[in-house]
This record gives sequence, structure tokens and C-alpha cells, in this order.
Amino acid sequence: MAKKSYYLGHEEKARIEIIPMIDVMMFLLVFFVLIMIEMIQGAGITLDLPQSSSQDPIESVTLNIGVSAEGAMYVDGKPVDDQQLSSRLAEMKDTGKLDVVIAGDRGSHYDSIVHAMDLVRGAGVSAIGLATQK
Repeated sequence: MAKKSYYLGHEEKARIEIIPMIDVMMFLLVFFVLIMIEMIQGAGITLDLPQSSSQDPIESVTLNIGVSAEGAMYVDGKPVDDQQLSSRLAEMKDTGKLDVVIAGDRGSHYDSIVHAMDLVRGAGVSAIGLATQK
């Protein structure tokens, strides 16, 4: 028969230590939040962003547009053409303030990025940012 442990006349009961479990759950939460932030920045596609020494973070990004090295435009990881992008921008502009970030690949042509900026400005959006990495 197992011997029970007594401390000052009281029987010691088995306990579940919850503090280490909370530490592990916080670590997992922070890990997944950081991973999601990195995924959102690139508009769902793999881009090699150019570097910049003077960059300011944009707090409220509503729409990310990715421009690949071939000049194709992507929104939410899905390829879009000029008409689809213009109509989506018009719909989102009607809902309120719209901030747009254009993430151009390092190998993309300058005219592809300017073309994306023209489409955004043509939809009436003046808050445009360019994504870079440190």
C-alpha cells in the first residue's frame, strides 16, 4: 500500500501546476502572431523586397498589393488584372478610409510599380506606401 505524505497533520493532495502551462501557451501565441505579421506584409506571395535605411511603419494597412518581378499584380495572394484591382479599390474606398501598401519585388520594373500606383490613385486613394525591409 502506498504511503501518504502528511504535513503538519494535513494530507497532501495532487495538484496540476498551471503556471508552466500558461508560459507555454503565451510563447505559442506570440510565435503565431509574429508569423502572421510576416505573412501579411508580402500580400500572400514571396517577394524579395528592396532595402531602405529610412522607413516608417504604417499602422493601419487596409490593402496590400504585391507586384512580382514579371509585373503581375497580386491582392491577398491571388493574381488580379487592372480592371479587377480598380473595382476592388472602388468598393473598399466607399467603406471609408483606405490605406494601400504596394510591395514590389526587387527585380520588378519601375514602370510596373508606377502602373500599380496609377491604378490606386485613379481609384481616389491618396494614402499609398511602398513596402521595404530593413
